[in-house]
Amino acid sequence: MSLVHNEQTKLTANALDRASTACLTVGVLGPSAAALYGLGSAAAGGWIGFGALLWLAAAGLLHSMARRTLRSLR
Repeated sequence: MSLVHNEQTKLTANALDRASTACLTVGVLGPSAAALYGLGSAAAGGWIGFGALLWLAAAGLLHSMARRTLRSLR
């Protein structure tokens, strides 16, 4: 593989990993902080938990895609 291809692969993996971090922040940490400070409605508690699980799954999927992308460098 060429050096250019390796660098492009690393950039792609980094972009996927940054997207997974954004999913974690927006979908899990944000609602958790809002619940901690009492900023959300109590009626939506179940939906918030379900949404947080979906965002966590999306973050895990993106992170595993980044790891799989980097495996192609070997």
